[in-house]
Amino acid sequence: MARMHARRRGKSGSKRPLSKTPPSWVKVTPEEVEALVVKYAKEGYPPSMIGLILRDQHGVPLVKQITGKSIKQILKENNLLPQVPEDLANLLERARRMRVHLSKFRGDKYNRHRLQLVEAKIHRLVKYYKRIGELPPDWTPQLTYAYR
Repeated sequence: MARMHARRRGKSGSKRPLSKTPPSWVKVTPEEVEALVVKYAKEGYPPSMIGLILRDQHGVPLVKQITGKSIKQILKENNLLPQVPEDLANLLERARRMRVHLSKFRGDKYNRHRLQLVEAKIHRLVKYYKRIGELPPDWTPQLTYAYR
């Protein structure tokens, strides 16, 4: 399927394993994996980076296969889950950087259009997270419109 705001289709990625059981070569216990997740979260790593670190440095293919819980569930149990979901926080930071750029270069119409697309994506994501209960119903993103 094509991307939303680009006319490209993107590269195919790797597929998740079909088996729900951990591979036989994994020697890490579920308690060790949970301790590592909590340790990296306390160091300030986001959930996606924790998964990459566990994969690359500790040989954990999927946290859910070993522990039966996702990284997000483990963080929620230990009250380490960030207030704003990670994908939404990344989009908010991108929009902030674009607004800073537009304050310096007011005639950059291409950037203005891209900022509008990013903000539309933010609003759709906020609506989704409110619907599933990740964000409170009265939560609003702090967007300042510097391009109008």
